[in-house]
Amino acid sequence: MFTAAVKRKHTFGFTLLEVILAAAIMGLMSLAIFRFVQTNITVLRISAMESMEEARYTGLLELLTAQWQDLPTGVGALAGDTYKFNDRPRDEIVWACSAGPGLLTRYAGGEFTVRMRLRPMKEGSDRLQLGCYRKPRDEAEGNDENETWVPLIDDVGGLRIRYFDTRLNAWVERWTDTGTLPRLIELIIQRPNRPDWRAIVAIGRTPL
Repeated sequence: MFTAAVKRKHTFGFTLLEVILAAAIMGLMSLAIFRFVQTNITVLRISAMESMEEARYTGLLELLTAQWQDLPTGVGALAGDTYKFNDRPRDEIVWACSAGPGLLTRYAGGEFTVRMRLRPMKEGSDRLQLGCYRKPRDEAEGNDENETWVPLIDDVGGLRIRYFDTRLNAWVERWTDTGTLPRLIELIIQRPNRPDWRAIVAIGRTPL
């Protein structure tokens, strides 16, 4: 009777092997849940970064569209030239800008000369930043005392700008006729390890 009771009591317990197997299964389930959560967090982080980057480029396009469609009349309203350093395009474009919120000149008087170009993010760095040099338009050429830098986009690989000339019915690499305006301006921003960003801005009025 006593032996039978002891045997019956042991049948309701767990062996060491069963405990080890249960712990192993729980560990594998915990690891799978952790990896699932980690993967989803990574995907959300990448998606958020891509959304932020897209918002920056959308903001850049809206800023340039507002600036270029509101160019003042007269000689020197817009000009652009091509440059290349280390086999990477670093074109520049210069335009006249009235005071306003577009380039942080809301409370300033007069007009400004704005030059959009690339420059190193840090001295000696190969990483480039897209931005604008801005200074009063009536300031003497070569005098950069009141010139300020307005950063726009970080980590840019190259900048290419083209202009559509309706007189030639073709795209040209530079714009030197400062008395007229191109019909379209195409921007191509090279981004490291990512596809190039392209946009076309239509100038509001037909060139003279």
